[in-house]
This record gives sequence, C-alpha cells and structure tokens, in this order.
Amino acid sequence: MRNRFFEDLTAAARRDPDIVLITADIGFRAVEPFIEACPKQFLNVGVAEQNMAGIAAGIALGGARVFTYSIANFPTLRCLEQIRNDIAYHHADVTVVAVGGGMAYGALGMSHHATEDLAIMRAVPNIAVAAPGDPVETGAVMADLLNNGGPAYLRLGKAGERQVHPAPLSLVRGESVLVRDRGGPVVLFSTGGILDVAVQAADLLEAEGLPVDVRSFPWLNPLDVCAVKDAAQRYEAIVTIEEHSIVGGLGSTIAETLAEWPERVPLVRIGLPNRTFSLVGDQDYLRAAHGLDPQAISRRVLDHREASRGLASQVR
Repeated sequence: MRNRFFEDLTAAARRDPDIVLITADIGFRAVEPFIEACPKQFLNVGVAEQNMAGIAAGIALGGARVFTYSIANFPTLRCLEQIRNDIAYHHADVTVVAVGGGMAYGALGMSHHATEDLAIMRAVPNIAVAAPGDPVETGAVMADLLNNGGPAYLRLGKAGERQVHPAPLSLVRGESVLVRDRGGPVVLFSTGGILDVAVQAADLLEAEGLPVDVRSFPWLNPLDVCAVKDAAQRYEAIVTIEEHSIVGGLGSTIAETLAEWPERVPLVRIGLPNRTFSLVGDQDYLRAAHGLDPQAISRRVLDHREASRGLASQVR
C-alpha cells in the first residue's frame, strides 16, 4: 500500500506543481523517488509533527495541495490539536497520511502502533477518513483524494500487503466494495490492511460449511450507510473485523448506524481490546495474540452462530 501511495502521488505531482509532500524525517527509502522527481515540492520538517501539521495548513491555505507523511500514530496523535484547529477548522486541503496502520510496526512496541487513530480522526469535524485494504483500494482512494482533496486522513499498511482485488477499482468517496459474494447468511465487514486476513477467514468458514460474504470499507467517513442498511435486511449476522481498538473504529461506526435503523441484526465486533498491551513482535504474531488471525476470526464466527442457534432453540 505504501508503494502504491508513493507511485500515485509522484505521478500526480509531476503533472501538478501545487502538490506538496511534507515528512517528519522518516521514510526515505520510499520517499526518495518523489524527491528526485519533484525536489521543489518536498519538505522535511524534522522530528516535529506539530510543526508539520501547522506548516501543511499554511501551505494549503496558500493554494497548494499538501500530503503529510509519518509512521503510525505520529502524524495524528502527536499533532491532533494542529489537525483540529489548523487543518480541519480551516478546511485546508491537507491529507494526513499514516504508514503502518494497526500493528504493522509491532516490533517497535505500542509507541509505534496506530490502534486508536480511526476513532480519533473520524471524530474530528470535516475530516474524511480512509483505510484501504490492499494496493488496489489504495489506488482508488488516492484517485479520489487527488481529485477532491482534503481535509482527509489516509491510513496505510506498511508494505508487501497481498493484492486482494484482481482488477483496478473505481470508487466514489464513501463507497464500500463487495469482495466476495457467496449468498451466505453472514457477512464479514473489514477495513484497512486486515482485509486479506478477513478473506482467509472466509475461506476457513466455507470449508466448515458456512459460506460468508466479505465487504471491504476503504472509507469510514463518509460511511457507506446504504450497504450497511442493505446488510441489515439481507443477513442473519454482521461481523466487523479491524486491526484497531474495539472502541470507535469500524465496529462502532456500524453499531451507531444500526442503532438508528429499524432492522435489527446481530453484530459481532472483532478488534483489539480497549486496553494497553506490552507484547512485542511482528504483525502476524501480534494479530494471532489478539485473536485477529484467520483461525481465531473463523472460530469467533462459528461460536456466535452456534450460540445463536442454541438461544433460538431455547426460545422455541
């Protein structure tokens, strides 16, 4: 996803001299092609994310289109006041880009995890929030951001994520994507780089005799409310999957939508517990430790279905 972001941004910056990239002294193996192609459109502010956000707002208000870029939670939580007051309040054309969403930088510990970012950024007024699931979705989201601008937040994985979609996508802002249609009784909703894990969980469930559909939400704000309401009428259960705190992310967004909709459908939220943790390891290890690997997700779905059947038989 990171590579696709830089490819698309660099190509656009070659055509548009008003596109500016600002970094906080990181990512130079990925950033160097942009610097070589557009040296006058790049600025490194050093390890000073608050300054990065403030400078970005000023440059954007002068007529440029600015992308800020840093690791995980640093371009968001460290400079939240500047994002809120300088960027969002003034509707500045700034896209805040975080690389390493979730626990992609797991070996560096929780200081480098982005596990509350979606909840916080979608609560900031005027900010569009995107978390694409693979490089193809990243390209579709970038096309929108380059065309329609910010204020926006773009949450990326790190690098090397598997391409889930076989062909390019064309999405409008706020649109979700049906990844798998099996006509089953359960649908898996996913956001961000854990999409591939959701698809693997769907494979395991199908092998157990439970075909499930999979829908990806590359946009959390705006949300594809129509898809959520349609799912409430079509499925026996909705399962949300996210590499993010169980509070405030995709699961919470779906719950908020369903709470105001007359159709009632069981909702299972799968995400990180709302507590700090000190485990250190690579992303796959941390996902497994927190029940976010394909096996744990499929078991959670099967357990819910079994419990629902038991409750139904008791009612009868």
